[in-house]
Amino acid sequence: MENNQKYALITGATSGIGLELARLFAKDQFNLIIVARNQQGLDQTAQELSETGVDVIPIACDLSKMDEVESLCTDIEQRGLPVHVLVNDAGQGLYGLFKDTELARELDIVHLNICATIILTKHFVKKMVERNEGRILNLASIASRTPGPWQSVYHGTKAFVLSFSEAIREELKDYNITVTALLPGPTDTDFFNKAEMQDSKIVQDKSSLSDPARVAKDGYEALMTGDDHVVSGFKNKMMMLMTSITPESTIAGMMAGMQEPAEKR
Repeated sequence: MENNQKYALITGATSGIGLELARLFAKDQFNLIIVARNQQGLDQTAQELSETGVDVIPIACDLSKMDEVESLCTDIEQRGLPVHVLVNDAGQGLYGLFKDTELARELDIVHLNICATIILTKHFVKKMVERNEGRILNLASIASRTPGPWQSVYHGTKAFVLSFSEAIREELKDYNITVTALLPGPTDTDFFNKAEMQDSKIVQDKSSLSDPARVAKDGYEALMTGDDHVVSGFKNKMMMLMTSITPESTIAGMMAGMQEPAEKR
């Protein structure tokens, strides 16, 4: 089937890595279903992507609310849109010591990063199995392989995403469905503003942050090749190699030093 007859569903598609992924899919003539919370941002993004000649369907949805995720699945089903590629990009973090952070916000992060990923994947995997074809790209993170003081819940959710991706990839291998996990490091997106972590040492040096377009390209190429995962960036690859041979307690201490405020509170 030609790409211009296929739809890619991308969450978090109006900024950062999600937007760059949407641009890559559009360039390769995939039709798009783009999902984010802000309608204005969706409309602007849809207008840009439509200029490549593909069909772009913007759907506003708060993926931290489970009823809205279910409604999104129903909406796409009722429109008769065949999703051949699912990209679970939307995700958020929250900065601070666990004893001080707000529980409600952390539960929203769990709902967004984990529950929405499960619901969307469950729904569209069933359709992919029926067609015996499909691709899934899940946004994990190098955080998925490291304990993360000052971002304990976020790191925990990304550990789930990586483990989940690896497990269902094995389950789906006989159905011509590939599952790829993208593991970026700190990237120059709006993530840090939303997580309220501008005081963190890890974001003080903007030059150390990855380019979201480069991260998206790494993820897109791995997805199309059918790789199980890709760590984006040489520095991050070296860090992952180091974590594989270093005790987790040591890694936790290192991460605490990297993520603590530049001037301790």
